[in-house]
Amino acid sequence: MTTALSTLYPAPLWQWFEQICAIPHPSKHEAALSAHIQAWARQRGLACEVDQVGNLILRKPASKGFENRKIVAIQAHLDMVPQKNADKVHDFVRDPIQAWVDGDWVKARGTTLGSDNGIGMASALAILDSNDIAHGPIEVLLTVDEEAGMTGAFGLQAGMLNAEILINTDSEQEGEIYMGCAGGVDAQIELPLQWQTADTHLIGATLTISGLKGGHSGVNIHLGRGNANKLLARFLAGHAKELDLKLTHFQGGSLRNAIPREAYCSFHIAAEQFPLLQSYVEHYQTLLNNELAATEPTLLLTLAKCDTANRCLQETSQTQLINLINSCPNGVVRMSDEIKGVVETSLNLGVINTSEHSASLVCLVRSLIDSGRDNVESQLSSLCELAGAQVQFVGAYPGWKPDTNSAVMDIVKNCYQDIYQREPEVMVIHAGLECGLFKKPYPTMDMISIGPTIRFPHGPDEMVNIKTVGQYWDLLLTVLKNIPAAK
Repeated sequence: MTTALSTLYPAPLWQWFEQICAIPHPSKHEAALSAHIQAWARQRGLACEVDQVGNLILRKPASKGFENRKIVAIQAHLDMVPQKNADKVHDFVRDPIQAWVDGDWVKARGTTLGSDNGIGMASALAILDSNDIAHGPIEVLLTVDEEAGMTGAFGLQAGMLNAEILINTDSEQEGEIYMGCAGGVDAQIELPLQWQTADTHLIGATLTISGLKGGHSGVNIHLGRGNANKLLARFLAGHAKELDLKLTHFQGGSLRNAIPREAYCSFHIAAEQFPLLQSYVEHYQTLLNNELAATEPTLLLTLAKCDTANRCLQETSQTQLINLINSCPNGVVRMSDEIKGVVETSLNLGVINTSEHSASLVCLVRSLIDSGRDNVESQLSSLCELAGAQVQFVGAYPGWKPDTNSAVMDIVKNCYQDIYQREPEVMVIHAGLECGLFKKPYPTMDMISIGPTIRFPHGPDEMVNIKTVGQYWDLLLTVLKNIPAAK
């Protein structure tokens, strides 16, 4: 772990972020980090409890002179997205994140950094750890499994929090205050597969697409980045029949909320057809380099010979699979009419894998409006019926409807303008913040979301801007100082 982080401003926040990076905490594996924080809280004399799903709630009394202020909950999530480059050896369950300073940014070496939402978590813990920050009564809510299913937000019960105001710290652009977000649902598609005994006269080969940027399937979905699953299926749709390829496996992506950076397929082919296959791959590389020159400059197709398998897909199953992937909607479906420049509805074909009995495809559908989500669900249902596949929609979570009468929004806006002499932008984000789910057990709670500038979350290029971390910290402390008295 680099020691340079501890020299950055604000030091208390970065010191906590170093501790967070040192303890593995991918989704579903937050227990070690939670235990570390609990042990620290007990030593610090802070009230601490764990709810039935594993959420961590910590409490700190008001600083002197602020005892009459409204209770504020500062909220972050404990988990991070585990993504790495193919050539990086890293076990997210056991290995610490290797954070380092690169000019104006903090990055990780070949993996996701976890600044989403580690910076927000570090800021909350630094405030709890402080003796010189002015604030009213504080509650800190650290939820589990936000990135993989929002389990913590779904499971939060009424009565666990006493706060009237909640500050979510999971936004990723300094100068923007979020007051709403998209809802979403997972589409889980299963296509039955039929196999046949492989022809022993054929040779084995693999085709891999790599070097894509990937990124957050909500925040980055409008940037035109390549989806490895879709690009690989596009090649197969164009050449599998002509070359008489016999698919033995297709795998791509690893998370439904990350744009797939890598995918590969294996197949059998006649030896005499291999040179023609090579020429088609070279042509496709050139074509994609031209199409995606600005967004995917390091895109790479790799063709290699490999051992043959004992079986391959029957022709009908192979055609169904290729057509299903190739025709599956992906990316921006519609931009918002009400909020200029914001995506209304999208989906990400995040994960594909073939197994003994079926091919599984997992998409994440997002929309600011329920009807937009319903429309995509209808399209996927129709597509699956045509393809002979089944689809289930699971884990639906609501959007966070903007509250134009939010008092805390006015406080944050005024504080920002006082500090920086400019108005912040009030935004709705095309990503899943937990606030929408918190509204069910706490319908009257006043909520906003702020954070520093984070680039390329959910991918190994993730980075957080150092200056904006300081700006976010200054804003957060000023807001806490200006929270009004309880009635």
